[in-house]
Amino acid sequence: MVLADLGAELARAIAAAVAAGELPAPAAHAPLPPAWRPAPGRAEPPGHGPGTYATALPFALARLAGTAPGPLAARLADYLAAAPWIDAAQVTGDGYLTVTVSARHLAGLPARILATGPAVARSDALAGTRLTAPQPPDLTAEPTWGSAWQSARAALVGRLCEAAGAEVIFFHSQQMAFAASTTPGRSSPVRDAVAFYGVDAVRYALARTASSPERAIERQLLVPLDLRNPFVAVRYAHADAASALRWAADLGLARTQSAGAGAGQEGLNTEPPAREAPSVLTSAAPELRLLDALSWLPERVASAARLHRPAGLTACLESVAAAWLQCREECPALPLRGRGAPGAGDRSLAGARLELADAARAILAAGLALLGVSAPDRV
Repeated sequence: MVLADLGAELARAIAAAVAAGELPAPAAHAPLPPAWRPAPGRAEPPGHGPGTYATALPFALARLAGTAPGPLAARLADYLAAAPWIDAAQVTGDGYLTVTVSARHLAGLPARILATGPAVARSDALAGTRLTAPQPPDLTAEPTWGSAWQSARAALVGRLCEAAGAEVIFFHSQQMAFAASTTPGRSSPVRDAVAFYGVDAVRYALARTASSPERAIERQLLVPLDLRNPFVAVRYAHADAASALRWAADLGLARTQSAGAGAGQEGLNTEPPAREAPSVLTSAAPELRLLDALSWLPERVASAARLHRPAGLTACLESVAAAWLQCREECPALPLRGRGAPGAGDRSLAGARLELADAARAILAAGLALLGVSAPDRV
């Protein structure tokens, strides 16, 4: 959503540059950023601060205009810096455009996530693209890890492309694998793994593996079932955020009901608030790092779809899970755990943190749903 805001602002900047004769007319119809990325040189949030994003779009526009990308990026940066919700816009490297949105703009993200509902991972990044993809395979019918990885990857790429706005026709294709796997006397390591670890763990391991060697997949399955295991950490973070909401209800606390965050609203709600209200989630570093992590999901889904690399989505979910688990320890909404819990009379801070917990839960649930992995409320 934050990146959709930046895309809309960039479109206006490009239109202004076309009107001023600084870009040729076709630039107004050029595809907006093929991808956003963390700012160059940003080792980790907050390297350039949470809410910092970079794009190579000026290079594409420069090729179209027959000019150098640096001055063009500087022109776009000047335009973006004038927006009240953008703290800084600058040129980095030879022409990357790096933008930092305000903490207040980030703090409005939980309400928008909750208003959007299950569609929170969706975007229109691949709108106009048409493709076919197989339905998710029955893993117990796969004879080898190689065939399981290929089948699962092809199906997952289709789901990711659909979430990114592509038109996808799904088909069934597993007859040969099924016949091979059911030959009497033949064992299947995939079937055995599903029986032992569960289908969710196997699906997550397949999605997280960038290539098909069976050792890489089996190594992931052999990681102890604690928070060192990415599959466990992501699902635990979802259940932990959900538990915060249950415990808050038991204590008579409620999350903030921000404008536009009404229950039951679904659909892609990317419109920024016309006037951003002050928020208490603008000063604590763990809260801002979590907000930053939440802002990446639609972009990471679209990038994973473009690159046919589902591991990009699992990496995003693991980043959100780690940010949530740190945030709930250092900035808890409830007085029964962590440090720095709100006082008995500070219901505004408690409510805002509960809304943040609900947003983290929603993001993790949406990402796990795309992977075909369950998101339990209790573990």
